[in-house]
Amino acid sequence: MDAKDLIACRVAQELKDGDVVNLGIGLPTLIPNYLSEGVHITLQSENGFLGLGPLVGDPLPDLVNAGGKPCGMLPGTAFFDSAMSFAIIRGGHVDVTVLGGLQVDQLGNLANWMVPGKMVPGMGGAMDLVTGARNVIVAMEHNTKEGDAKILKQCELPLTAAGKVTAIATELAYFRFIGGVLTLVETAPGVSLDEIRAKTEADYAVSPDCREMRLPAKAS
Repeated sequence: MDAKDLIACRVAQELKDGDVVNLGIGLPTLIPNYLSEGVHITLQSENGFLGLGPLVGDPLPDLVNAGGKPCGMLPGTAFFDSAMSFAIIRGGHVDVTVLGGLQVDQLGNLANWMVPGKMVPGMGGAMDLVTGARNVIVAMEHNTKEGDAKILKQCELPLTAAGKVTAIATELAYFRFIGGVLTLVETAPGVSLDEIRAKTEADYAVSPDCREMRLPAKAS
């Protein structure tokens, strides 16, 4: 299992039957592949619908997800305008949002929308989602391609939101913010506490109940 699939598999364990979930583009879209049997979630897309589903057959004209990619819809899908979509998000009706991250810090701050000097399409709905969702899970690889830490003492890039992250999932570890403290609660299979410490700049606590991730057999 590669890093992205491992992260998606672990995050899927956090989702409960009946949750309304918004998944960011890229890695988070793998999460539905690893939902436990009996867990059914409703996917919300900030461009205006509830009931996002996999693309089956030929794409329908103009039916795209928030990333502009062709998508499908499930029975019971509801479509609405942007005002209603963001009323759902800002009103706290999204149970979980899962986004990628460029940097997360030990205060729960997230930077995931731009690198100064590089062209970006815009923040999109990320700022609203991170502020409005009840739980915010950042799903990202633990380090940059150059090996630099992405879990920092303090974010260096422009913030998406401050103090809103509730958990971080990487291919090495799973962290939660417990009582405002970044806490290591799980290690990936075969990954030591020393390796995580060496690759993480942020200060964090290690839960006394810290254990190895329990990944389902189908994920192996």
